[in-house]
Order: sequence, then C-alpha cells, then structure tokens
Amino acid sequence: MRIGAHVSAAGGVDKAVERARAMGAECLQLFAGGGPQSWRFTHPGPAACQAFRNKSREAGIAPAFIHAIYLVNLATPDPALLARSVEALVRSMDLAADMGCAGVILHLGSHKGGDREAALRQVEEALHQVLARSQEGPWLVLENSAGMGQHIGSSFAEVGRIRKAVGSPRVKVCLDTQHCWAAGYDVATPEGLERTVDEFAREVGLEHLVVVHANDSKVPRGSGVDRHENIGEGLIGEEGFATLLSHPAFRDIPFLLEVPGADGTGPDRAQVERLQAIRVRVGVPI
Repeated sequence: MRIGAHVSAAGGVDKAVERARAMGAECLQLFAGGGPQSWRFTHPGPAACQAFRNKSREAGIAPAFIHAIYLVNLATPDPALLARSVEALVRSMDLAADMGCAGVILHLGSHKGGDREAALRQVEEALHQVLARSQEGPWLVLENSAGMGQHIGSSFAEVGRIRKAVGSPRVKVCLDTQHCWAAGYDVATPEGLERTVDEFAREVGLEHLVVVHANDSKVPRGSGVDRHENIGEGLIGEEGFATLLSHPAFRDIPFLLEVPGADGTGPDRAQVERLQAIRVRVGVPI
C-alpha cells in the first residue's frame, strides 16, 4: 500500500513530482494540460513529459494518475457538452500515455434531471469512444460519486454496470471514501465496511479497483453531498481510516489524499504523514 496525494502541476508537470516528494508522498495525482475548471488544453511537450518520467523514477513515486477536468460530463443531455467531454478525455488519456501515468480518473457526470437509463447508455457509448480514440496503455478509471446533483455512479451497481457494458480491461475503478460515505455506505466501522466491500466485490469486482481517494467527510453519511475533510477531522474519523487501511481488500491499493490540508489549498505533508502513521499503527506492509 502506497500513500500519496493530489499535487499541483503549476510551473510544469515535473514540478508535481517535486511537490509530492517534498510532502513525503509515495504516489501522486495531478491535473495535467490545464486547470480543472477550463476546457483549454496545452500539451506540456515531450521534454516535460520525459522530465516527469525521470523525476518519478528517481524519487520512487508511483503510480501516478491524471485527474480529468471537472467540466467533463458524459451523462449530459447536451450533445455539444458530451462531445467536448469525450475530446477532453481523449486528450488526457493521450497525455497520460506520454507521461507514463497509470491512468485517468474521471467523474461520470450528471443527467441533469433527464432519463437516467438513457444517460447510463450514453456514458457507456462515450467511454467506448474515448478508448477507441486514445493511445493504448493508460487505464480509464471510473470514480464513484457522492450522488449530489443527479450525478450517476453513486451506487456500486451503476459503476459495475457501466464497467461491464464497456467490456474493456482498461476500464478500472477508483473508490472515493467520502463519496461512499455521502452515498450511504458505511466505511467507518468493521461491520459496515465488510458489507461495503462485499457489495463492491459483487457488483464491480475487487480485481478492477486500482486506487482509493482517501478523504474524510464534513457531512453525515447518506447526505449525498461531496464535501471532503482532513483525515481524522471528519465523520469517518481516524478510527474509520484505521479500519479501511487494515482491510485486506485495500492492502495493495494506492491511497491518494484529496483533503483540504491545513490552509485549505490541498493535501500537505501533515496529512500524508497522518495517513502513513495510521498505516504503521494497523501493521500494513509498505
């Protein structure tokens, strides 16, 4: 089990590795090619991609994931937005291949009050298009949602259905602990986590889980609201994360922090070390 964080790529994608190393991260996630709230995409170029690869290898930081921009919505009833979303994902997948990243993590989007079944079929077809148009190699990683704003993918049944319908070994899954909690899954107690893991195994398949977003929650379980909190400062709590890290299903899975940090700007060294200390306490092999 490796513990890392989402880090900024400001100044160049290779700078993300330097920031990850400075906070003691063992793996990383970043936005690459542009900001999370912009359609504008700029490829960093071959030299920057090679610098990212070299620095990651030298620092022993792996795996690395690109997070797709937040504007992506594969469930949208707007055809123009759907086309832009597919294009953005193709660019991110190609960049992940150039940088040597394991994959691209994406939010599936919201149907905005439209027909849910039609939206699910549309997502499945859009994912087919992304895979067909992008370079081989990186995974396309579906992240479970908190369920807010008519988003799809808050249930393991929906995530599993989409993955199976696409039918590609390149489609994997990211489990976000706060999104699980907000969607009603109890990940904080041994009994609740066992039920959660059993359902995930049945509906999705544990063999398709490749990364965990480790986030505490500001909001109650079942609220359907996406609000991350620092580890041990939210309603999942430090003991909840001890339960998570000690479960055999997660022993070989990288954990990536997406928490506010001390100053609200994102994960920091203190948060990475807090989760690493829990890993040591529960006796998880590194």
